[in-house]
Amino acid sequence: MAFLRSGLFEDTQATVETHRLWLRPYLLSDYEVWAALRAESRDHLTPWEPAWPRDDLTKLAYRRRVRHYQREAREDLGYAFAILDAATDNLLGGLSICNVRRGVTQSAVLGYWLGQRHAGRGLMTEAVTAFLPYAFDSLRLHRIEAVTQPENKPSIRVLEKCGFTREGYGRRMIKINGIWTDHLMFAVLADDLDRGGRR
Repeated sequence: MAFLRSGLFEDTQATVETHRLWLRPYLLSDYEVWAALRAESRDHLTPWEPAWPRDDLTKLAYRRRVRHYQREAREDLGYAFAILDAATDNLLGGLSICNVRRGVTQSAVLGYWLGQRHAGRGLMTEAVTAFLPYAFDSLRLHRIEAVTQPENKPSIRVLEKCGFTREGYGRRMIKINGIWTDHLMFAVLADDLDRGGRR
């Protein structure tokens, strides 16, 4: 895998590459393929995500989303990446960290999604495994947290395969698809991983 970044925070066009995938910041030109993949995967995604705004798949809403991602990266508050097929450049899903906290904490929260037709092939495990060394080495984070609903077995498997440890249970923690839901809490520390992204 390769990490391409010219500086710690100045270059928000960082990429992470693996044999099958590459991760890069979202572009405005991704709109049509992003909207199509999200639309066809709606039933697959909505049980696990906050309620989608009515205009979520519109071009204007996507433009606001990308500008938000760019501002977050410039301010070192979060980093969002499109996950693409390395052979075809087809969009497969997305991965982000948000709520970056510096100072004595040096932590952030991981989130991810994958289009329904790409699920079950180990792609998200590969993407997260590749992303973690980037988060720890390039972004200099110490701790990455993640939460998932107890019923989301595929997401739990991704986190466990990527070296996350279950740390707790959050009651009615996040409003998902309009309902306050319980979540399992996981974390991985920089010290937990070798630089290949594994325990």
